[in-house]
Formats: sequence, structure tokens, C-alpha cells
Amino acid sequence: MRNSLLLPILLALLLGTAFVPERGARGSDDTPTPSDTPKDPSPKEPAGHTGPATPAGSAGPARVVSTLLAAYRPETAGEHIAFVDRFYREPGNDGYNAVLDRVIETLRAAGFGSDPGRTLAVVETRETTGWNPVRASLELVAEDGTKTPLLAFDATDDRHRTMLPTGATGGEVTGTVVFRLEDVTPGSILIFGGPLGRTARQAEARGAAAILSVRLRSFHRDPSGGDRHLDAIPYGRVSRGMTILCGQISMRVQDQLRALAEKGPVRARWFAEVKESEKKKLRTVVATIVGAKEPGEVVPIAGHVQEPGAVDNASGVGGLLELATSMAGAIAEKRLPVPQRSIAFVWGNEMEQSRVYLEHTERTPIAALSADMIGASRAKTGALPLLERDPDPGAVHVLPPDAHTPWGATPVRESSFRPSGLSMVARLALRDVARSVGGWETREHPYEGGSDHDIFLRQGIPSILFWCFTDFAYHTSLDRLEHVDLEVTKRLSVAIGATAWAIADPAEGDLARYRQALTLDRETRLTAARTAKNAAAEKLWQKWYEQVDTWCARHLTPIETP
Repeated sequence: MRNSLLLPILLALLLGTAFVPERGARGSDDTPTPSDTPKDPSPKEPAGHTGPATPAGSAGPARVVSTLLAAYRPETAGEHIAFVDRFYREPGNDGYNAVLDRVIETLRAAGFGSDPGRTLAVVETRETTGWNPVRASLELVAEDGTKTPLLAFDATDDRHRTMLPTGATGGEVTGTVVFRLEDVTPGSILIFGGPLGRTARQAEARGAAAILSVRLRSFHRDPSGGDRHLDAIPYGRVSRGMTILCGQISMRVQDQLRALAEKGPVRARWFAEVKESEKKKLRTVVATIVGAKEPGEVVPIAGHVQEPGAVDNASGVGGLLELATSMAGAIAEKRLPVPQRSIAFVWGNEMEQSRVYLEHTERTPIAALSADMIGASRAKTGALPLLERDPDPGAVHVLPPDAHTPWGATPVRESSFRPSGLSMVARLALRDVARSVGGWETREHPYEGGSDHDIFLRQGIPSILFWCFTDFAYHTSLDRLEHVDLEVTKRLSVAIGATAWAIADPAEGDLARYRQALTLDRETRLTAARTAKNAAAEKLWQKWYEQVDTWCARHLTPIETP
């Protein structure tokens, strides 16, 4: 999840390894604690959402929340997530294809592809030979040749499978361990606290036989105050075809080797085996609930397959799959009507799947959603359910109650604004779910970027992200099934589904509630701007709301029958 260009800014040293923040991060205090959360100004708003208040009501996404909650089967979503988590998934590799096979099989069993109202498409594009990690190990080699295992995996569902960065080359070397680039000699193994890439090429030029990275970021510290992060092995990638052996290890193993090196030279053996899948066309799967009145207009929802994490993004794959089948089932059982516009569910390679969808669909997207990292347990990871809005004035002037996550801000200009009511509808969906389940803490933040919503935004299509953060296990070996909370997965999936439905199936009474929500939203933003004496922000928000109201009046009113 969340591809980005990272600023290599060193924050601090922890046990000899640098923690590096994501681009634009403001440190571990960036996300407000519950005690810092502003008081909700509206008595109608149930406690628990950091953001503008929302009006209670039965219109908009509230029309379908209870039905979707009843139809959604968290145990089935959990089975899908557990299956996906078994694989180290990279574009076109064995795990990626196994997951898509399951997605296709499940969709077909739910009637997609055999009913004109539920279509199924498998879009084949570029040819690829998928990269597969097979096994890897790091051993300490004593003077007498005795080997002591330090880290290893020999199956794609093993805990330490991220020892091999995507694209790594297989091989075996034994050499002296060094910890600085300038100490590299021919045949040595460099262990360092930074990203693979440039340093790997420099180490190779100096004659290193292997390079092992130990890279964590500021938000990777164990939020419980414990030391779980010391066993985290980062997930990363290198250029395919790089000849130097590349790997990743944990801080705990690095510290063990450092301690030994203080007493004398340390020798280690690194072994890696990888294989390429048979060359095949890369697949993107699209399941569509076809609209009854305007089937040519669509709300796509993307859940990417690749990456080896359970939260990122097995939860998005499994959560979205259960949402698609349960929504289709509710329609078939007439618990929900057929929506006026179409709703599409997309699975594939992050970012690329959305480009493929846009290139091949004959429908016109009205708005788009990304389901990425939607199942994190707050108790185990520290992550909260989040709504990332599309670019708006809050991304230009960050004022309370907004705050960026430790992921970090992306520069936003007014020219990138595409004013819509999508984020407002999504906020209502989150709060409608919260009301239905008796309370639920959620937050929102300005646009940051880094997932499938970016692709739609670049095409001028309103798009938002539902996700969970700050997850200390993000992009590490610790992101496994035990960190998934199926109740969170269910609630976020239903919020996603209710948002898409509200856009796809506008009804009488929706617009009135949306305008009430926009009034509360506007009061919050303009008050914050005036309190900060930020006239530029106030002017941007004023213009924004005028355009949002126009968008809502155009897209969120009942569609007349031709």
C-alpha cells in the first residue's frame, strides 16, 4: 500500500539503526491522541469521529448501512483474508495468481458472470514473469565452520518471508560482516540501516558479495512500549536483475551481530533462492453490479492484491470480496434494490489495476474509492480507521480539526481540486455505521496520496481512500493475520459499500441531508480559518463549498427515467 517517494531524513538512532519518517512526516506525535481530539460541536453527533460533525438521519448512506451490516459475513471475509495472507504476492507471481483465482471462483459462485446484472471481466494486459521468493537464511559461521541459524524461511507463508526484497537475486555467499560502506572489501557482507538501491550498487562496486538492509521508520516503534519492532523485517524491493545478493534482516539480529563484531571479525552465510513464474498476461479482475437506470455511469472500488501483508492488503482483498458478494446477495434476495448507477469492484496490481480499469471500461466513473489496509486491530497495531479525503483546501492549509498522519503530506495546489461531495458522503457513511453499531472511533485527514485513489484523481475523478494507520507493522514481516480485526474489516467494508451505494443510487431526501452535512462542515472549516486569521484558507473553502453544492445537486439527486 501507499507507494511514495520518501525523504531520507534521519530522525534518531535506536539501537544503532536509523528510524526514517515517511515524506513530510512530523514525527510520532503527528496523530492526535484521544485527549487531544477536539470536542464535537454538534449534540447530534455520536462521540468518536475527529472531523466535522454530521447530522443524524435516514437518508444517504444510512439507507443501506443496516442491510449491509446484516448481509456482511465477517467469518467469510476472514477466510478470504487468511487465504490471501498465505502468499508473498507480487504482480503475476504464483501467490498473486492464486489469490485472483480465488477471487474469480468466489465471484462466479455469487452469480457474477452468469447474470446480466452481475458481470465479471478478467482483463489481461502486459506479459510478466512473476518473481517468487522460495527460501532464504542467514547463519553465523564460526571459525571451525559451525553454523548458527539467525533468520530463515522456506515457505511463502513463513514469518520471515520479507527477508527477500521483491526482485532480489538468488545465490549463496559467506563473508565477513561489515556495517559501513567504507569498510566493504571484496567478498564482505554489508549490513546497514537504509534503503536498498543506490547503496547496493555502491557496495557492489566495492566488491561486496551481499548487502542486508535494516530499515524502519519513525512510526514502526511498538506502540505498546514493548520491543516487537526489533523483530520486524522490512518489506522492500530492488531492481530485477541486480547481481549483488540483497536481503533484509531485523534490528535484533543486526544488534546481535554488532555485539559480536565488537569482539572480533564476524563471518556469516547468506543464502537465497528465488524463481520466476511462467510468463503470463497480468490479470485485473472486475466485478460489476450493473445499474438499473444509468448502467453507463459507475462507482469503482479498488482493492489491490500485491504486497505480502495481512492488513496490507489481504484485508482489502478479502473485505472487498465479501462486500461484493454480500451486496449482490442482498440485491438478489430483494433486501436491496438494484442501484441506479453501476458499482464495480476491482482487484489487481496497486495503481496499475486502476489504470487498466479506466483504459478498458466503457462506463463513466462518477467517483472512485480505494480499499487499502482496512482491517487493522487498534489494540495490536495502534492503527485507527481513517478516511483520506480527496484534495481540498484542508490539504493546502492544515487547520483543526485536521492533522496529517505520520505518512506525511503531499503538496497540493488549488488547480488539483475537483470539488465534490464524495468525502462528505463517506464521512456520513462512517458515522452511520458508528450509530448502527453503538459507537466507533474514526478519523479523517487531508489528502496525502499513495494508493489507487491517485490514479482516478489524475483523471479528474473524485476519489478517496479508506484505510487504517498508524500501523507499526506496516510493510514489515509483522503484518500478519493476528493483526487483522474482522470487526474493523466489516465496518470499513460496509462504510465503503454505503458510500458507493449512496453515490450510485441517490434518492429523495438525500440532498437535504447532504446540505445539512455541508453546513456543519462549512461552519467547522470557516471557524478554523477565522480563528487562525487565515484569509486565504477562508476564501478557498468558501469557493469550495459553492462548487461542492453544485456537484451534489447534479450527481446526488434521483435519476429520472428516460
